[in-house]
Order: sequence, then C-alpha cells, then structure tokens
Amino acid sequence: MRPLSYARVSDADSAIAIVRENPDGAFLAGGTTEVDLVRQNVLQPRLLVDINDLPLNRVEDLPGGGLRIGALARMSDVARATAVVARFPVISEALLLGASAQLRNMASMGGNLCQRVRCSYFRDAASPCNKRDPGSGCAALVGFNRGHAILGTSDKCIATHPSDVAVALVALDAVVHTRRADGERAIPIDEFFLLPGDTPEREHPLEHGELITAIEVPAAPVARQSIYLKFRDRESYEFALVSVAAAVRIQDGAIAEIRLALGGVGTKPWRARRAERSLLGKPATEASFAEAASQELALATPRPLNAFKVELAERAIVRALTTVATGDAR
Repeated sequence: MRPLSYARVSDADSAIAIVRENPDGAFLAGGTTEVDLVRQNVLQPRLLVDINDLPLNRVEDLPGGGLRIGALARMSDVARATAVVARFPVISEALLLGASAQLRNMASMGGNLCQRVRCSYFRDAASPCNKRDPGSGCAALVGFNRGHAILGTSDKCIATHPSDVAVALVALDAVVHTRRADGERAIPIDEFFLLPGDTPEREHPLEHGELITAIEVPAAPVARQSIYLKFRDRESYEFALVSVAAAVRIQDGAIAEIRLALGGVGTKPWRARRAERSLLGKPATEASFAEAASQELALATPRPLNAFKVELAERAIVRALTTVATGDAR
C-alpha cells in the first residue's frame, strides 16, 4: 500500500505553501474524480491538502451584470442560483446535465474545470497513455475511440475533455482567477485549457501549488437567451458524444451577436469561432446555421469509430441555434 498523508487547512496561503513544498502534493476539494483516480493508481499523490474550509464558495454579483463564482461553490448551488438561472441559463443547464444530483452536491466548480479526461486508456494503468506516462504512446489512436475527440487532436492524444459547464463558460468568455505564492493572476478560460500537441500531459497552465480561487463570468446580455444541448448514448448522466452551448441575438432577422461552443468533440472545450464569424450578419435561418456548422467541422480529424460525430455535431449546432433563434430556449 502506498502511504498517503492528509492535511486540512483554513486559509489559502497555507494551502499553497504546503502543496508547493511537496512535489507530490495536491489540493482536494469535492474529490468526485480525484479520489477515484487515486484509488486506481492513475494519480499518485503522497499528500492531499483539503481546501474545503477556504471561504471560496460564494456566487456574487459583479457591477454591470457579471458574476464571480467561488472555486469551491458546489455545482448544485451554482445551478440553482437565481442570478445564474436568470442571466446565464446556459451555465445552469450545463451543470444540471453534467452529473447526478449526488455528484453535483459534492463537486466544486474549480475541480470541475480541472477534472481529468475520461479516456479508458488513461484510467487503465497497463495501457500506453501519453497523459499518464509521457512518451509511452496513445493506445486510443488505434484502439476503441468512439467517444474520443475529432477537433484539436494530435498524434500524441485524442482524449475528449469531459466537462459540460466548461463548454458554457468558454462560450461566455469566462476568466479563471488563481492564487500562487507570488500573487494572483487571471487566465482567460480559452487559454486555461491547453491543446495536447506534443505535451498532452500538460492540460492547464497552472503551476504546481497554484490554486483556483474563482471563475468570473463577464456581463453578457445575449446569454439571457441561451441553451445547452447534450447528446449522449443514454439520458442518465452519461458523458457527451456532442454538446452545444449557444446564445444568439437577432436584429432585423439577422444575427447581430452569437456565442457558440462545443463539447464532446474536442480535446478542450471547443469555441466554434469559425462558425461564429460565418454567421455574423447572416439571416437567422437553418440554411445559414448548417453552412456555419459545416465550416466549423471542416477542421475535424475523425477516425473510423468516431466519424459519426462530424454529422452529429453539425446537426446539434443547427438544432441549438434554431432553438435559441426561435425563442424556444427558455
């Protein structure tokens, strides 16, 4: 049995210092994924620093209509927060579709962003995996990859990012706030998730001992009419094959503003910027939506087992945008 130490702290500076001093140390919040991976010997920390006593669990209004969500706020609390439901329904829907009630009551917002991939080869200590063991290879490239990514892949990794709410947050240009030994910093959320490239083991730009403290969601009036659609093999808390976060503002029959992001298809939550650019100023019609979806998915690199995701993603984009454009999102 591997020895594992545990510490519980009540202030951020102590938590950061303890983890920084221990190369094999890690923060512990809800633990809904982390504890499983420790049990499976996929993660092998020697010290877990429990941060649940830190005062980072509030959902606060910001001037102008934005929100600041504490990193330790539980998914269930954020999903039903009045300001979230009213101003950012896409966030609430993504959280409700992201996990069972039991998990939502435990899982933290910061932990959700840092959850590890659901690739079965990553979780199987006997299989080659460049995320778990850099340089060992990627078994998914020629293995069972039906659920894997078709966007943002590399020859080192094709694992799909599993978070639902991260897709909504990417669509809304959220900012991740962190604290480290030399101060604080703010990371635009699209930069918080790294493409695998040649270093798939590095999923975030966080330093060892850097602590997520909050997620800031800027004011976005367009988000009042937003939706999160999730397509999966079964309704009961399955991971997405394809998901779409969409918000649209229409003026004189044309698209004046749009936010669009995809889940289940990328190695990171995928901001569909090509589709967004294509649609600005275009008529809000299914034909326009289909053309933009096709342009976005032209970037895809499918494999035989997950090639169906290209058409599924295109159809999902059209459905999500049509639903919002016709006013059926709420």
